[in-house]
Amino acid sequence: MSTLTISAPAAPLVRAKKAMTSWEFWGLVLVVPYLLLFLIFVVYPVGYGLWLARHPASYEALFEDPIFFRSLINTIIFLLVAINIKMAVALLLSGFFVQKRAWIKWLSLLFILPWAVPSIPTILSVRFMLNPEWGVINTMIYNLTGLDGPNWLNDPTLALIFAMLMHIWKSLPFWTLILVAARMSIPAEQYEAASVDGASNWQKFKFITWPSMRTIYLTSTILSMIWTLGDFNSVYLLTGGGPADLTHVLATLGIRYLRLDQVDLAMASIVVAVPLIAPLMYFMMKRLSK
Repeated sequence: MSTLTISAPAAPLVRAKKAMTSWEFWGLVLVVPYLLLFLIFVVYPVGYGLWLARHPASYEALFEDPIFFRSLINTIIFLLVAINIKMAVALLLSGFFVQKRAWIKWLSLLFILPWAVPSIPTILSVRFMLNPEWGVINTMIYNLTGLDGPNWLNDPTLALIFAMLMHIWKSLPFWTLILVAARMSIPAEQYEAASVDGASNWQKFKFITWPSMRTIYLTSTILSMIWTLGDFNSVYLLTGGGPADLTHVLATLGIRYLRLDQVDLAMASIVVAVPLIAPLMYFMMKRLSK
C-alpha cells in the first residue's frame, strides 16, 4: 500500500519587518545624544592620541630619554607606597570615625575638608609653606633655632615624599568614608555575640571586620591605583616635576613633552601606561564579578 506524503508549504524567505514601537523609538532618540557625546569626547580623542603615537620612532626616543625611566620608577613607587599607606590609614581611621559620639561627628566634618576643597589652592598653599626663603615652616625653624631650614622641594627624594603625602592628605577622607560605610554594613549582632564570648578587639577585627571588609578594601585599593595613575595635581602643582625633572610621574611626563612641543612623545608616554592600567582593571573587574 503506497503512502502519500504531503509536504508543508515553504516558509516565506523574507519575513515582514517588525515595526518599531513607540518605546523603542523614544529609547533610540534618547540614547543617540549620549552615543554622539561618547564618540566625540571619548572615542575620537583616544583614537587621535593613538594615531599620534603610532610611530615606533616615538617609543625609541621615549625609551632613550632617562627622564622616562625615572618617571616610571617614580610612578611605581607612588602606587606601591602612597596607595598602601593611604588605604591602611583609611582602614584604621574608619574604625575611629564609625563610633557614634557627637564630637567624633564634628571632627569628621573637619577631616573631610581637604578632600572637599579644590586641589589648586590647597596644594599651592602647601607649596608656599615649603618655600625655603619666606615659607612659614622655614620661618618657624629660623625663629626657634636661628638656623635656615632645608630647601624642601629642591631634594628629589624629599619632593617626591611630599608629593605622596599631598596625595594621601587629599584623598584619604574619601577612602575613609568608603570604609566607614563598609564597617556600618556589618551587623552589630556579630560584635555583641563576640563580646559575650569574650573576644578581644583584635579577634573581632580578625574574624568579623576584616572578612566582611576584605573585598571592598582590595577593590578600593585597586581602584585608587587606577585613579592615581592619572593623578596630575599632587605632583605637578607641588613640584612641577622638579627639581631637574626628577619627580615626574607618567601623569605629568606628558605635560613636559607638550611644553617641549613633542606631541608624539607625550602621547607615547600615555600609551606606555596602558600595561600598568590593564592588569589593575582586569583584577578589579574579576573581583567585582564574584
